[in-house]
Amino acid sequence: MKILIVDDEIRIGNLLRIYLERESFQVIVAENGNEGLDRALKEDYDLIILDVLMPGKDGYQVLEDLRTVKNTPVIMLSAKCESEDLKRGFDLGANEFISKPFSPNAVVIKIKELLSQVS
Repeated sequence: MKILIVDDEIRIGNLLRIYLERESFQVIVAENGNEGLDRALKEDYDLIILDVLMPGKDGYQVLEDLRTVKNTPVIMLSAKCESEDLKRGFDLGANEFISKPFSPNAVVIKIKELLSQVS
């Protein structure tokens, strides 16, 4: 299965990539919203992990643009997880919302749960 991680914090993207590759996922990391949206539209992914707060096109904008074309499952990551943030993400079509800081193992478990529900 192929996963796209879109996060401007390279450390976080690489950490998640390592954990996911250990579980035999193929992982691509994009470092900003524009690159992430471009990759998401050009290729098919089984799941997208999308940071909310990024310079340029933020995670909400990426998700909104993505949903006009594809229904790929999306997990949003954010240090800001207040009720209005969650509502906005879910209203735009997010499948899950995970707050930062997070346990990489917990993210892997959430990904497996979500992928088992949509397959």
